Amino acid sequence: MNIIDIIAKEVGIQTRQAKAAIELLDGGATVPFIARYRKEATDNLDDVQLRLLEKRLQYLRDFEARQNTILQSIEKQGLLTRDLQKAILATTTLTRLEDLYLPYKPKRTSKATLAAEAGLAPLARSLRKEQNQNPEEAAVAYLNPDKGFADVPSVLAGAQEILIDYLAEDADLLQSLRDDLKATAVVKSDVVKKKMAEAEKFQDYFDFSESYKKVPSHRALAMFRGQSEGFLRVKLLENMEGDATGFINKLAAFLKLSNRKAAAYPYLLNTCELAWKKILKRLQNDFFQELRLKAEEEAIAVFGENLRDLLLAAPAGGKATLGLDPGIRTGVKVAVVDQRGKLLETAVIYPHAPQNRWQESIAALAVLADKHKFELIAIGNGTGSRETEKLVADLCKQFPQLPLTSVVVSEAGASVYSASELASLEFPNIDVSLRGAVSIARRLQDPLAELVKIEPKAIGVGQYQHDVNQGHLDDALVRIVEDCVNHVGVDINTASVQLLTYVAGLNAKMATEIVKQRDALGAFTNREQLKKIKGIGPKSFEQAAGFLRIPKGSNPLDASAVHPESYALVEKILAKITKSIQEVLAAPEVLADIKPAEFADATFGKQTVADVIEELKKPGRDPRPSFKTAKFKKGVNEIHDLREGMILEGVVSNVTNFGAFVDIGVHQDGLVHISALAEKFVDDPRKVVKAGQIVQVKVLDFDVKRKRISLTMRLADKPEQAKQVQEEYAAAVLVKRKLQQPLKPSPNRGGDKGGRGKGGQNKPAAKQGQARGNNKGKPQEMSALAAAFAKASKS
Repeated sequence: MNIIDIIAKEVGIQTRQAKAAIELLDGGATVPFIARYRKEATDNLDDVQLRLLEKRLQYLRDFEARQNTILQSIEKQGLLTRDLQKAILATTTLTRLEDLYLPYKPKRTSKATLAAEAGLAPLARSLRKEQNQNPEEAAVAYLNPDKGFADVPSVLAGAQEILIDYLAEDADLLQSLRDDLKATAVVKSDVVKKKMAEAEKFQDYFDFSESYKKVPSHRALAMFRGQSEGFLRVKLLENMEGDATGFINKLAAFLKLSNRKAAAYPYLLNTCELAWKKILKRLQNDFFQELRLKAEEEAIAVFGENLRDLLLAAPAGGKATLGLDPGIRTGVKVAVVDQRGKLLETAVIYPHAPQNRWQESIAALAVLADKHKFELIAIGNGTGSRETEKLVADLCKQFPQLPLTSVVVSEAGASVYSASELASLEFPNIDVSLRGAVSIARRLQDPLAELVKIEPKAIGVGQYQHDVNQGHLDDALVRIVEDCVNHVGVDINTASVQLLTYVAGLNAKMATEIVKQRDALGAFTNREQLKKIKGIGPKSFEQAAGFLRIPKGSNPLDASAVHPESYALVEKILAKITKSIQEVLAAPEVLADIKPAEFADATFGKQTVADVIEELKKPGRDPRPSFKTAKFKKGVNEIHDLREGMILEGVVSNVTNFGAFVDIGVHQDGLVHISALAEKFVDDPRKVVKAGQIVQVKVLDFDVKRKRISLTMRLADKPEQAKQVQEEYAAAVLVKRKLQQPLKPSPNRGGDKGGRGKGGQNKPAAKQGQARGNNKGKPQEMSALAAAFAKASKS
């Protein structure tokens, strides 16, 4: 296996790029460092490409290790032939690898192994090869009472178990059956009757069928969740009718069972039927595992992109901020932090029922505003949020001289932070209920710096996040956080241990040592001081230095993203233009005529020179967007306040593969279906919206009981048009799929040339993917949108 060639093809890059990246990773370089400071070596691979490469590299190396383990196991059994070894080394999928290993895999005692130990293998082989012999007569010679085979029926049953294993463990046959089943399989879900009343949230899947190939990730995870919670039964059918004839016929053909008049025909046909049941059970497990993994991968990718958007959301900046953690009966928790996030004061006010101390609460907030001079108010978006918004609005109305701006902030994960060990260490004398208000205030000032203190998956921006492999989720999200932290850069003199931990090349121990030294000796004045930190060696310094910033240090370059290894290059540029670094930073236009090629050499490539010049033009710039706020509509506080056609402003809270959820201030996010995101066809919602984005939406429909809200960003749409738009979108997707499928030659005879067998496997496509009782089918004619999409795809 040539791992470099495979990765280059999968990632869509040149072999030399893959080779260079792998060498850097193996040498201890981190993805953020390679993406930012080793562009020449990899020919500009970005962090997304490098993360995919890193993931595939680990998978392929694990796969290679599994190959070697299997080869060693078979060799120890003395059964490794040259052809088998060649087949094992040639395979590139784990499924095929395990199929090849199946006959040689150590097994627990089974009916087939007991039969083989009783000497029934020759009978099984004889019946398979000499089908004209009478099974009952042939079985007499193999009676073995001592081994539990005292009569003819038990002997024939034992031989049949051996034959079933023979069919179920042939790798090539399994692959053929797998391919055929994948082409026609249907996922079917039914409600558990006695739990129907409790299973209302899964009612879309009470009687649901869809082609295996077309099941989207969110539906797969929903069905699997319903199954795990005991509300649904989910199974795999051979086709919409559940007709196994074609598959049984293929097994019969493998046994060369064609003569219906042969004495052993009924026995062997029954063997094929039993074998298919066993094989289907295994293939169902494999298919569902594959479906789950694919769905999990997509769900984790969605979570990661949403998390990235939140982490890179616009910071409000260094302004004193009031944090309000809303509550009704328990009161609104209050925390004031200064411009650097340092806690100044806390309180609890009770403006809502049952206390109803409205004016008293406004007075308390006014006193805090006058005392601490805060300009921003961050309001958590949990229970009581809209009521607390009214309180703040009344505060501004009664005290117009106060220059206040209020913003509703996601409080996801705030309670997790409040009860964490970190929060206890940071605020040992502050009640747990008040720590959340501090977090809410700080995440408005700098979302990235505050959210890194919370376990990524607790931030709650995932699609079915609790249904995916938690280890895979954790690994993926940690990488997202690392990329975001290093993309923005970190002020070493203000960063928390948690933020420093995500810097390339550092770990928690190193980060702790940095903060200890900072607390003991004062602020760092230059990057070279990092080399004196316990645990930070040359490699760690190389990886971390460029991402750690020291504003107002002894060397102005230390406040920029220019890596210390490029300081000599800066000196060459300064000498060429006869300017000091201070003069360049004060008037970066002096760099306008500098050509990177003039300074490129064996040490610094043209790309590095260009990056350094760009950084000198805007040193230490924050790549995050400018700060903006959304305004929720007054009087719309709950779902029942909504009306069809109402136009609202909201914040995108979560982007999924089927659309985007938008917080419109009613304690339940509404869904903008992918078909309603824009006037044009949208194949990926993330191309249109991202988490944290402020959008205008129109209410199409809402269900108070089921807490479902349907929204559109196509503001000219009327509610009755929504269904038509979704149907047009579905038709366009269908056209796209058909256009992307390779052309197949016409079969020479009635059956399918792909070898799907006979007996009704190839059913009309119109029956695939129907949700019985839920979907009414697809439009018979291609819509204008679908036709336009088809035309665009062909051109």
